[in-house]
This record gives sequence, C-alpha cells and structure tokens, in this order.
Amino acid sequence: MGKDKNEDPLSKRASGGKKIYDPVDGSAPNGDIDVGDAVRLKPEISLLNGCTIIIGTIIGSGIFISPVGVVKFTGSVGLSLVVWACCGLFSLVGALCYSELGTSIRKSGGDYAYILEAFGELPAFLLLWITLIIIRPTSQAIIAIVFANYIIQPLFPDPDCAPPKEATALLAALCLCILTYVNCVSVRWSTRVQDVFTASKVFALILIIITGLVQIGKGNTANFEDGFAGSTTDVGDIVLAFYSGLFAFGGWNYLNFVTEELKDPQKNLPRAIVISILLVTVIYVLTNIAYFAVLSPEQMQNSPAVAVTFGNWTLGVMAWCIPVFVGLSTFGSVNGSLLTGSRIFFVGARENQLPNVLAMINVGKKTPTPSLFLTCFLSLMYLLSDDIGTLINYFSFITWLSIGTAIVGMVYLRWKKPDMPRPIKVNLILPIIFIIACAFLIIVGFYAAPKDTGIGIGILLTGVPVYFIGVYWKNKPKWLKNMIAQATIGCQKVMFVTLTEEKLN
Repeated sequence: MGKDKNEDPLSKRASGGKKIYDPVDGSAPNGDIDVGDAVRLKPEISLLNGCTIIIGTIIGSGIFISPVGVVKFTGSVGLSLVVWACCGLFSLVGALCYSELGTSIRKSGGDYAYILEAFGELPAFLLLWITLIIIRPTSQAIIAIVFANYIIQPLFPDPDCAPPKEATALLAALCLCILTYVNCVSVRWSTRVQDVFTASKVFALILIIITGLVQIGKGNTANFEDGFAGSTTDVGDIVLAFYSGLFAFGGWNYLNFVTEELKDPQKNLPRAIVISILLVTVIYVLTNIAYFAVLSPEQMQNSPAVAVTFGNWTLGVMAWCIPVFVGLSTFGSVNGSLLTGSRIFFVGARENQLPNVLAMINVGKKTPTPSLFLTCFLSLMYLLSDDIGTLINYFSFITWLSIGTAIVGMVYLRWKKPDMPRPIKVNLILPIIFIIACAFLIIVGFYAAPKDTGIGIGILLTGVPVYFIGVYWKNKPKWLKNMIAQATIGCQKVMFVTLTEEKLN
C-alpha cells in the first residue's frame, strides 16, 4: 500500500509497450488530451453548493421516519422539542470547532486529515480502515435501500403486499451507479444534483411545517397543553434520545471532506457550516411541532414512518407525495455521501496509506474516479447482505470517537503548533465542552451495548496488522512491487487517471 520511493510504477510501461499517461513529461496515449491544465482537484464548490452539501447530507431519511426515538425516550412533547434544539446546538458547537480545523489544515479528508496531522499515521489509518470497509459502504447501502423502498412504495399501496426484495435491491444499485457516474463525470454536475435534491427535501419539510401550522391554527393544540407531563428523569433515556436526535443531524462535518474543492474555504467553510446548521435546526424543530399538531406521542411511537402517517392523515389524495419526497431526500443523501466519502480514500492514498491508484484523478474530468468506483463497489456488495442495519450499529460509537479525537487533536495542535495559521480560532471552552460530551456519548455506548461496541473495536483493531504489512513495511519483495505496479498501470489505462500534482510533489 505504501509507496516505494525508489520505484515509481508510473514510470514503467505496460507489457504491450504502450506508454501510460506520464505526469512528468505531459504525454498521453494518442495525444488527444490537453494536459496543459494542472492535474489536481479543482475548487468548483461555491458557498451555495457548500450549504446544499451540508443540508442535503444532514436531511436524509432521519427527520421523516426517526423522531419516534426521541419522543419514545423523552416521554413528552416538551422535552422532545428541547432535545431536538439541543442536538442542533451541540452540532453547531462541533461544527464551529471543525471550521477552525478546516481553515488551519486545508486538506480534504475531514477527520482523517486532522487525526493524521495531530497524532500520526497509525491512529489515522485505523479510522481510514474502519471507514473503508464498514462505515461508508454500509451507510451508503442503507440510504440507497431506504430510497428504493420509498420510491417503489406507491406501486404497492396494499400494506399486505410488500415490494420484492430483488426489485428494491436493483433500484438501490441503480441509484448508486447513476450517482457514481455523475460524480465521475463532473464535480459541478454532482453539486447541481445536490442543489436540486436539497431543494426538494426542504420543500417537503416546508409542506409538512405549513400543514402542521394550519392544524395549530384550527385549534389542534391538545398535545402541547402541559407539554412536559410524563417527561423522563432517567439520564440513560435522555442520552438515548440524544442518540436518536444526533443521528438525524449526522453529516454536519461532511463539507470538511472536500475542503480543497471549496472556493475561498477560509470564508465559505465557516459560513456554510453556520448557515446550514442553524437552518436545519429551525426546520427540524418546526417539523416536530407540525408532527405533534397531528399525532400524539403514542401515535408517533406506533408509526413505522412518521412523515408517511402524517401525510396520510392530512394530505388526503396527495398523501403519495410524502414517500416520493422521502425517496428524493435519500437520493440526495447518497449523492452527498459519495461526493464526500470518496475524498477520504483519495486523501488516504495520497498520504501513502492506501494503494496509489486511489490517489489518482481523471486527466480530463479532474474527478477521483478510482476512489469513486471503489466506494460504489463496496456499497453494492453490502446490498447483498440481509443484516447491514445491525452492522452499522456496531460503529455508531466510532463516529463520535473519531469526531471527538479530531477535536482533541485541535486542542493538542494549539499547544504543539501555536504558530500554525488559524484564520478562525474558536474559544477554547467550546472544544472542551464538546470533547466532554463526546466522551460521555462513547462511555454510555459501552455501557448500553457492550457486545456491539466490543465487536466494533475488534474490527477496528484488525487494521493494526494491515497497517504494519501494507503501510509500515516498505521493503516488500520485488515480485509484489511489480504486481502492484502492473495493476496500477492497468487501472490507469482503463480509467485514464494519473496522480495529482500534490501527490507527485
């Protein structure tokens, strides 16, 4: 996996004698590609695109189908709304810390890049490993399956007639393949897709909010009277309610994965983060108010999909539009996940912790094609599993472990590298509060689900021997180096990709 400085496979020729693209002399097969332009990722993501990436990734299926968990563990309408608002505030604090990290360490890759800078190769590789084999592909597969289920649902209106699993899996696979193609062709195309589908999901939530406010205007306020009656006082239940709420806010740090492709990141990164999270928090709180205007806490808990039940009770013949909007919402989430997730593996390969081919971009399109293909392939493999939902549960605590570690790294870098340029420097109280909260969430995760977290840690630790064999061990046998070189050249010829200037230098 690691690059041998004494032998660059890019300087070799394929067995057939045809020269691959050479980033040193600028030549290309058939001479039909203009390589005068720099071979690197291009900053094409605007402030608006940045906001839609964050909003479009955060607003997935969660707010449409998952408020049940919050009200179940809080026990009341009032405390449920407080938890939603606090989840937004907590996400904002973390995002402000990430704005300092993203403007001081101006690399794509998010958590991976920050942990690598602060704590070195092994901790960063372990995060990269678990992200590569489980977290990203399983989460993308699950979102794609949710998309397929909701898009196909109007074709099977009878609740006793479920859609065939094969049809759902094929539709999910089609979703992944189409969006991978779009992301391979153009970053601009992928951001436009994100813009359009973010607008559609926000429109769906606005429709729910307006409908709920109309119901309140008609006097349907019974659920808000004595709104805190029945509130839980159990700390464990409140923490579990936060888990449900924070799941719906997941994705607030995803813009940091594409920092190098963001226009004027010192200004646009923090602006996009603050605008997006404040907007999402307001939308989420108002959406839950709308839900409670129609459904009681008990009715919400008995609903398999809150938004669909809400639509069936209020929209009459137009109720079909809610499942479609949920499908469009998840389609946008898959696109945002592919766009940002592929950059983790791209940066990991550029740091010599994954095969070199994953650090390559298409010469003409300037997109990380190999990384996108790998992300899509692994996600498609998980579509074959019948139990990927429980698999993703093993790693919910790793999400907070990685985010918390990145922010610990921010505090550490304040001490280790006090002269590092920091265009944004948040008050030290904010990261300390966030670190304490992350530690609490991790500890509770161990306490609440010791078996699941144990399995997660076990898989995480399998990355240790992989690191020492693939990355740390530089003097690999010559036959292995040649095999890797030939595989790399083959991928280059098929996808017409080369290393970026940053990698070459």
